[in-house]
Amino acid sequence: MLATLATVGTAAALAAGGYAYAAMWPTSQIFGRAIIGGPDPAEFALTYDDGPNDPYTQQLLDVLARYDVRATFFLIGRFVRQRPEIARAIRAAGHLVGNHTMTHPVLLFQSPKRVREELAGCNAAIEDALGEPVRYFRPPHGARRPDVLRAARELGLTSVLWNAMGYDWKPTTADHVLANLQRDIQRNQTRGNGSNLLLHDGGQAAIGQDRSHTVSATAQLLESKASQHVRYVTIDAWA
Repeated sequence: MLATLATVGTAAALAAGGYAYAAMWPTSQIFGRAIIGGPDPAEFALTYDDGPNDPYTQQLLDVLARYDVRATFFLIGRFVRQRPEIARAIRAAGHLVGNHTMTHPVLLFQSPKRVREELAGCNAAIEDALGEPVRYFRPPHGARRPDVLRAARELGLTSVLWNAMGYDWKPTTADHVLANLQRDIQRNQTRGNGSNLLLHDGGQAAIGQDRSHTVSATAQLLESKASQHVRYVTIDAWA
């Protein structure tokens, strides 16, 4: 009896671990396909979540313009409603704009109805600001279930995750952010993959979150790669 219980307990733990991996690990494709990275290790996609955000989104636009680099910005709908002019500035500068839900909940724990409302509401906010459809979606925290990805597809959205992360959503330094990115870039290149770099120009709590370290890390990354054979792409290049 004890052996049977132990076996059941082990199986349950493995099942829970497998579900957590499928739902939260950014490179997992178990619950459905999502864009991770391209097949060319010399290609990088700079992506920024949680904006628009005063004043750091504009500072990032200035840095990206200085190096003539295009990026992808996954915007929170409620912030787009508050700062539509920043969303328009992102698009006017040639960057790609994607859906990061209306209020940034963990979709894994939301009802299917709430999931669809979050995605559709963000689409509407961005489309009202830009006058064009949204094509790409990144789930907050990377959290998804099969029905989350299905809802995105039904709304015409291609899901996007990542394979390199700066860990810049918390107080830190530009040097630490850059070191995190460089470590993941090296791993991706060793595996023959392009790097989809997750950074943050805003924060889910409110507009005004400090992202000065992200701005500085972006500038340092672009400067460090300027003499190398690196191509920066937006996510749609890997679709």
